[in-house]
Amino acid sequence: MTYALSADLQTSIYQLLQSDTDVSSLSGDAIYDALPTGTLPETYVVFGGEEVRDRSDQTTQGALHLITLRVVTQAAGFSQAKALAGAISTALTDTQIALPHGRVVGQWFDRATARLLKTGGREIVLRFRIQVEDSSSL
Repeated sequence: MTYALSADLQTSIYQLLQSDTDVSSLSGDAIYDALPTGTLPETYVVFGGEEVRDRSDQTTQGALHLITLRVVTQAAGFSQAKALAGAISTALTDTQIALPHGRVVGQWFDRATARLLKTGGREIVLRFRIQVEDSSSL
């Protein structure tokens, strides 16, 4: 197993989302690894948890990353959050993620959960499966 590509994978996903015109316009460029202090925008995206599983074989070190992204909005209804979640899903499944070393073998939408927040806002938690191989291993 390798966890060596995790930081590069997150950076590449962040850059892909920032450069996607639909995601950028719907999020107002509010895409975070950690929430900033102060007042948050009405709608934003934040990286959530990550689970990694071994996908190595005899010739390659590999891993399956289960990446979570959260879309949060204080807007009324789910419409705005669902539009942004859809744009993120399209960006992460239709555009090949490039890594500085290693490669993405496959990237898939796994699941989404939409829920009301106690604050009255809405949240959609998206999970993606991204399989990588480390070109510098073995």
